[in-house]
Amino acid sequence: MNSTLITTIAASKATRADSQGLRLRKYWLALLALVLLVTPKPSFGQATSQVASGDDGGTAQPTPAEITKELEAMKARIEQLEAELKTLKTQANPSAAVAQASPAPSGATSATYASGGPATPAATPDFKRVPGSEFPQAETAKPAKVEPFSDYDWTWLNGNPRTKDIFWDSKFFTPEIRADVNFVHDFNHPTDHSMGGSSELFRTEEIQLEQLGVGGDFHFDNVRARLMTQLGMYSATTPRNDPSPGHGQWDLVTAYRYVTEAYGGYHINALHGVNVDAGIFLSYIGLFSYYNFDNWAYQPSYVSSNTPWFFEGMRIQIFPTAHLKIEPWFINGWQSYASANHRPGIGGQIKWTPFPWMNIISNNYGLGQDDLFIPGRKRIHTDDSIEIKYFDRPENTLDKMAFSFTGDLGCEYGGGVSCLGTKNGHPKQSFVGYMFYNRFWFHHDLFGLTLGGGQINNPGRYLVLVPPINGASAITAATSAPYFTGNPGDPFKAWDTSFTFDYMPKQYITFRWEYDYRHASVPYWTGRGGITPPGGNNGSPEFFACSNGATSGQTSLAAAETACGGGISSVWFPDLRRDESFIDLSILVKF
Repeated sequence: MNSTLITTIAASKATRADSQGLRLRKYWLALLALVLLVTPKPSFGQATSQVASGDDGGTAQPTPAEITKELEAMKARIEQLEAELKTLKTQANPSAAVAQASPAPSGATSATYASGGPATPAATPDFKRVPGSEFPQAETAKPAKVEPFSDYDWTWLNGNPRTKDIFWDSKFFTPEIRADVNFVHDFNHPTDHSMGGSSELFRTEEIQLEQLGVGGDFHFDNVRARLMTQLGMYSATTPRNDPSPGHGQWDLVTAYRYVTEAYGGYHINALHGVNVDAGIFLSYIGLFSYYNFDNWAYQPSYVSSNTPWFFEGMRIQIFPTAHLKIEPWFINGWQSYASANHRPGIGGQIKWTPFPWMNIISNNYGLGQDDLFIPGRKRIHTDDSIEIKYFDRPENTLDKMAFSFTGDLGCEYGGGVSCLGTKNGHPKQSFVGYMFYNRFWFHHDLFGLTLGGGQINNPGRYLVLVPPINGASAITAATSAPYFTGNPGDPFKAWDTSFTFDYMPKQYITFRWEYDYRHASVPYWTGRGGITPPGGNNGSPEFFACSNGATSGQTSLAAAETACGGGISSVWFPDLRRDESFIDLSILVKF
């Protein structure tokens, strides 16, 4: 068999080959080379040189250069046939060609949380027969079900981590490690380095570990669990805002203070997934995440900072589609380890992502009796957010822009208060607030810039964070807070603004610089004199303190003056201001 015939056969076979046969091209080339080397009396069209073989003296063999030239010609012909075959495929299924040219979606980690396991791979494209072609029709593949919120890149969202890759994962466990360290310079220069009115920043002129979280997600055979620790400032500051441990016995603050998330549950393979979980889980009321790494700014406005970061109870996450979540809650109360009175709370979240540039969230809560020692007073609240990515040009220096808007409305009724105020003397106890943030990304998301702020009006102060004057907490304030009262009808209005700059050299770390200005209608923020009595906290924050630091044992000012023995000058007062401005620097890490 001569080389011309071999070439003709190879070309004919390449024309009839399907897509899998083409992947065997390199093996055909090797076989052809072997045949050319061992077959006697080959004929090359324009060959002129001959090499003697054996003793017959008349047998000619091609030179290596001639063999190489012929192989290159065959390779070029096969590549031409392969290109023609791809053209026929594209005509047969143009949608597959579009999908093949599009980049794979990122942000698939949400699928893992939705189902308790890795995301399902996409189905193989279905190439259908073109009329008149010689390619056999492939069997139609059933499309794989898309995991919830996994088909778009959601790393741009406020309150969502931007990490896309996991260094190590397994069928059973997906690890997670977080570190949050900050430094604050307060322009009020409090002498005791103590800040109030925030659930994110607590001390000034010091480097503080906000949180060290270690844990992750466990998932096997549809059973799921999650554990995340909170070591650092969060372990002291988050429990102090919960009054419910003051209801009854057992030290729930100590039991839970080092846990951020701890729940177990089961994933049901229905619709696009159903998760049933019980334990401690994050609330996301107020849009911002409890983890500062996930947010556009470090210090959020009041509708986020003053609303729940966690719930304890039960939730059911239902995913009717890949872009819709319906999540009812049955919980102990409003950010509480227990029930402050005798009735738990109910609520839920609806999350809808109709487009890759839009996120809509609605959180709602009701029926809970959350004011310690005031049975019969009920709370309702709605928190609604929209996020829009209105600019996305990855090739530009300014490559992305997005905004988030959150509006909150709530009130309390019963127990001597009402939502609107009544003629029978029940004062208005309500909460109205909003916040708006706009985010800019630069140089392929290496830099980020956020401008934003918000405003609240909260008569009755039931959602105003109690300043930690003399060590006050939500539990002690439920009994008495002489320096910052929370009586029905007490006014409180506030607004704030912030400027945040992020440097993000890797997806796992953020270096953040932020400036914040906050204003309140009443003295609230820590001033230069501080909020700590002389000699330190005296252990009785529910009473006025004397100027020597001792407790007066009295909740009224007149009685405290008498008890301290020297009139008004003998009573100690914290230094509270209407304005606060500060710079905070932070390093945020997430693996």
